[in-house]
Amino acid sequence: MKSTAKELVNLRRLDEAMDARGLDALVARAGLNFTYLAGFAYPGTLARHVDLADSPRAVYVVWPRRGEPRIVLNAIARDLAQRDSWIETFDVYEGYVEAPIQRLATTLADMGLAEGKVGLELNYVTAADFAQLTAKLPKMRTVDSAPIMDHVRAQKTEGEIARLKIGADILDDAFLACFPTAKPGTRERDLHGALVAHCLQGGAEFVHGILNSGRNTIAYGGESDFAFAAGDAIRTDYVCYVKAYPGHQSRCAVIGRAGDKQKREYAIARDVYLDSCQQLRPGRRAGEVYDFVVKRFAKEGLDYHHMIAGHSVGAWWHQQEPVISRDNPRLLEDGMVIAMEPHLGHWHIQDMWVIRPGGPELISAKMSTEQIFECQ
Repeated sequence: MKSTAKELVNLRRLDEAMDARGLDALVARAGLNFTYLAGFAYPGTLARHVDLADSPRAVYVVWPRRGEPRIVLNAIARDLAQRDSWIETFDVYEGYVEAPIQRLATTLADMGLAEGKVGLELNYVTAADFAQLTAKLPKMRTVDSAPIMDHVRAQKTEGEIARLKIGADILDDAFLACFPTAKPGTRERDLHGALVAHCLQGGAEFVHGILNSGRNTIAYGGESDFAFAAGDAIRTDYVCYVKAYPGHQSRCAVIGRAGDKQKREYAIARDVYLDSCQQLRPGRRAGEVYDFVVKRFAKEGLDYHHMIAGHSVGAWWHQQEPVISRDNPRLLEDGMVIAMEPHLGHWHIQDMWVIRPGGPELISAKMSTEQIFECQ
């Protein structure tokens, strides 16, 4: 295995977690775990095969506690893995001919794990695949590795934080370049297309998000031919992936000059947001931070009813544990990264913060959120 793995994989935390459960190996099938352990992200159609649990072209990382990891994959997926992964051993099966789970079983046996204790993501491996695997390796003991990997990924390496900042800067550059082009008559899809294009031109591999006028009451219905009018608030929520890691921000804008009422509402939303971000401290529970958000909005006479107020981010998928949600017992730790987003209607501010003992450290700092951005 190439030495670059230590830059993005929390190897100490991974070893400790495996030892605590007595694991001989982990198998990563889910996109967020495969990508984390393999060190690269598949694009396009290959990415869909990572996400589809019943794909006939599935890929797996087999990560032993001791020894070299392997990737089980089909021939089409091999070239990119050979170029970009820090893993150097590949077990190739013939797609659409050999079942991927059967090749995984062969690999596990070849690695001496047929009677070992192996972690599988029971929230992702299908019942059919699990039945085939245990039938072929009846003496292998399995445990659910999904919570183990959630724990490992949650505390970021400095290399991961640097990757997150690259995506964050590209995304803020796109907001700063594209917001000024919006004017009355600009459609949601026009501005969305410009933002996505700017991110791709800036180095992103994959971009998605939402962008809506405050008059459009369906916030997550996709960008449409809905045209902005003077004075419209613009709500955004974007994810910009660079080398598997997302920049993830939400920025607010107004077509033309913001009115006094909009400025007052935004100021309240931002004050609550900043106060809530300061609750990101090691040792605090995620549910406690959510409770603070609810109470802080209540001080302003407002009811906060959204199901989350923030979440961690990481390789492949931008909503990971710990999630800032009601009653979530997860403890926050030094080195975790949280995208905080307690928001007031369409005044949706979101940034990524690293949890530090002395207070949270802002990653996505390139675009100021002190005032609403006025598109003019």
